[in-house]
Amino acid sequence: MLGLDDHDRVRLLTLDRPEALNAFDNALYDATAAALNEAAADDEVAVVVITGSGRAFSAGQDLVEMAELAAGMGIPGPEAEPESLKGVVSGFPGLLDALQSFPKPLMAAVNGLGLGIGFTMLAHCDLVLIAEGARLKTPFTSLGVAPEAASSLLFPVRMGWQQAARVLFTSDWISAAEAVELGIALRVCPPDALVDETLELAGRIARMPISSLVVTKRLMLDAQLPLVRQARQRENAAFLTLMGGPANLEALTAFAEKREPDFTAVDDRPPPAS
Repeated sequence: MLGLDDHDRVRLLTLDRPEALNAFDNALYDATAAALNEAAADDEVAVVVITGSGRAFSAGQDLVEMAELAAGMGIPGPEAEPESLKGVVSGFPGLLDALQSFPKPLMAAVNGLGLGIGFTMLAHCDLVLIAEGARLKTPFTSLGVAPEAASSLLFPVRMGWQQAARVLFTSDWISAAEAVELGIALRVCPPDALVDETLELAGRIARMPISSLVVTKRLMLDAQLPLVRQARQRENAAFLTLMGGPANLEALTAFAEKREPDFTAVDDRPPPAS
């Protein structure tokens, strides 16, 4: 499920559910978060690189698991107890906690499609290299839900407001070259050279003193982290309001039935502003 290889002071984590395009279920969320936390505490690890196996980096949230959650919970109302909502995001918050505050240089080698968290997690990486032919997408509006992983904050910071709005509002795919233009990725690599080029850059960084790398990363994060935590709280509240609602259930039903969703046929009144 998660491969781990050390290259001197660089740790390579490989998302390894190729049969599911490396989609995150609770087990993979937990395994990835645990691996990041272990690398953070390991004095012999200077840099971490995340990549995927097969033709995908990650297809995001496992939609089978998401559909089961949405069908089982309906629309959460004010009477919902916090304990009853914990299962909705089980595994996901732990991964985001590990990503957003990872204390050492964090890199990604995006080998194929990145969907949902397979895209939004890249905004928490310090350096991203992406393979020719890889594509990225935030599918939140097409699923009738809200952005995640502080992307409502980090995407405008990385891309500028209008480009972030295009990416988040349309749920369109973007190419590897566009990812570089938008500031999500550093450069495009040939697919067969992607991991080697990423490890070469990671190795150059890893030769620096870990103490200096950690302090530099801390300084880069200090101004951003409080805003990221606040953005996640807002996104989580919005996501729980929309998940299990008419638009979300129509999107998941259409996915299961292999058809395009018809949002004009559902009661799609927006929730009241907070």
